Amino acid sequence: MQPGAVFGVSVVLSLVVWGIIGARDIWPALRRRPRAEALRPLLLLHAFRFVGLAFLVPGVVSPELPDGFARPAAYGDLATSILALLAIAVLGSRLGTILVWVFNIVGTVDLLNAFYQGNRLGVGITPGLQGAAYFIPTVLVPLLLVTHVLVFCILLTTNAAADPRSG
Repeated sequence: MQPGAVFGVSVVLSLVVWGIIGARDIWPALRRRPRAEALRPLLLLHAFRFVGLAFLVPGVVSPELPDGFARPAAYGDLATSILALLAIAVLGSRLGTILVWVFNIVGTVDLLNAFYQGNRLGVGITPGLQGAAYFIPTVLVPLLLVTHVLVFCILLTTNAAADPRSG
């Protein structure tokens, strides 16, 4: 199998597996919690998005990794990580809810843009460009996309919105 096909299959299967875990295990555990309690573990997961800065480190990634992919992916992840931490700090307040919305929109757009730019620039066709960071888009990004969907579900669920403890 060609490396580009292996990359694509890895991303798709990871998305399927994380989707199953999200639907069967994570969502049932979070959906009945007050909004702030349900969001906290998801935000903490995304607080680790600073790991995307690895796309800027020569030796971790190939020096030929296009800047048009590496920089937006790295700094978008860093911004999302900071937004997640800020949202955690004020989670029980109205500002916290606003920050969660901003975090979730920015973080989702960042991941979708990284896939778009990676595809446009051939990063997935030549996955060796990603070096050790290969596991970010093939394992972590699908998890992050699934949890972004879960955050949207929590934010849009009327039970969480009606719960006075949810912020």
